[in-house]
Amino acid sequence: MTSRERFAPLVAAHQQAVRAFLRRLCGDSAEADDLAQEVFIAAWTSLDSFRRDADFRLWLYGIAYRKFQASRRAARRRRKREAFVAESAETVAISDPDMRLDLQKAMMALSEPQRAAVALCLAAGVSHGDAAALLALPLGTVKAHVTRGRAMLLSMLGERP
Repeated sequence: MTSRERFAPLVAAHQQAVRAFLRRLCGDSAEADDLAQEVFIAAWTSLDSFRRDADFRLWLYGIAYRKFQASRRAARRRRKREAFVAESAETVAISDPDMRLDLQKAMMALSEPQRAAVALCLAAGVSHGDAAALLALPLGTVKAHVTRGRAMLLSMLGERP
């Protein structure tokens, strides 16, 4: 019997319980169903770490709760990014065209990796982690580029950080 054949009955036996748990946490059936899929994918990929003497359903609940927490953290980060981008867009929208040209010149003054990190994270709303993967840079480096790049832009444009 293959691993897949052994895993399928476990999914069938615990799927409803995991979905119900996540629905209670999320309050949104669609989100809970998406997270439940992630739970079973994570369980499949980390099946080797399951202790045979442990309760499988509790192990799944643990994965589900961590997936729920990660989803909430990601949503908070997304809301912060969207608020920042909206705030930045409002500033640019009420600014004159010269301000846009100044911003463009200031962006060109940044180093290429710094400019890429700022453009991805602040302008395009990409997470630091995704930007790090895209740019093939360590996460800390991307965060530093964004922080320093933003400060430099504000300084060059005569704003306080």
